[in-house]
Amino acid sequence: MNLRHLTLHQLRIFLSVAQHQSFAKAARSLHLSPPTLSLQVKQLSETVGQPLFEQIGKQIYLTAAGHQLAAASRD
Repeated sequence: MNLRHLTLHQLRIFLSVAQHQSFAKAARSLHLSPPTLSLQVKQLSETVGQPLFEQIGKQIYLTAAGHQLAAASRD
């Protein structure tokens, strides 16, 4: 997992989405628009080189890479 070009802002957004399990709730809690939040998560996912979330229906779940990034960012 290449973490060289990610930003603290992207990590905060990622952790908020992971905690809330919702892009909309995370956007509200961070006072961001949902499209802005989604773009940051997409850029972070591209930086990591793997998808961080999987959407099944209306629910989102962390992928294996998402779990690794969450653990690493909490450290």
